[in-house]
Formats: sequence, structure tokens, C-alpha cells
Amino acid sequence: MNPLTETEIAALNEALDDEYRALAIYDQVIADFGDAPPFGNIRDAESRHIDALCTLFSRYGLTIPENPWLGKVERYASLQEACEAGVAAEIANAEIYERLVQATERPDILTVFRNLRDASQQRHLPAFQRCVQGSSGRGGHGGGEGRRGRHGGGHE
Repeated sequence: MNPLTETEIAALNEALDDEYRALAIYDQVIADFGDAPPFGNIRDAESRHIDALCTLFSRYGLTIPENPWLGKVERYASLQEACEAGVAAEIANAEIYERLVQATERPDILTVFRNLRDASQQRHLPAFQRCVQGSSGRGGHGGGEGRRGRHGGGHE
């Protein structure tokens, strides 16, 4: 296996840092407001995203950094504000992956980056948009907390 370029290493580190930050933010929202939809499901998805990236780190012999964001992220005055921030964060996340896919031609890295971009655009962003519309994540879809799978969880 050919060694990674500095650009590829930087891309993997940026991706992992962004996922770590998202995980820390969603953990903080849950600590502040309880496990309100869609934060619990998306937090679980972020853990899976981190696992996918860590698999690449291990495959290429890179040291997996610790999460520098734990306890150091912004806090929100309300769940509504957190949902609005979630929309902005998922849009930014998708844009990051659009850029990072340009950093490599390696199929395994491209697959992970594209999958994470698609999860942001197709699952997390709509869940946060519903959260903004309904201020509880239900968004008028009738999917209360007992139907959490409707909010993007378990399908990444």
C-alpha cells in the first residue's frame, strides 16, 4: 500500500476533527436539554462516522488523535437555537466533504468521505430542518420520540 500524501493526511485529520466537534456539540445539547430528537440519533450517527474515519487512520498507520472538543463547544440558549445551529453545521459539513474529496483518489477514503457527506445532506440536514420547523424534531410528521428512526438514525 502506498503511503498517504500530506494532503490526504490533512484531509483525514480535518474530517475527524469536524466529526469530533459535531459529536461534542450534540453531547452538550443532550446534556443541556435531554435526549430531544433528532440529537440522540444524530449523535449516534456521528459516533459511527468517527469509527469509519478511525478505521482509515488504522489502515494507514496514522495515530488517532483524541477529541479536542469535549467540554469546549458552544452552548445554546434553547433547543430551537440548537436546531438552527444543527442546520448550519450540516450544511458546512457537506461543504467540507465536497472539498475533501478533491484531496485523494483512493477509493476507500473517497467512499468514506462521500458516505459522510451524503449522510449530512440526506439525513442529518432534513432532520434538523424538521427540528427547526417543529422546535422538537417532530416537525409535524407525527413521529414522536417512540419513532426515532424517522429522524435519520440507524440508517447511516
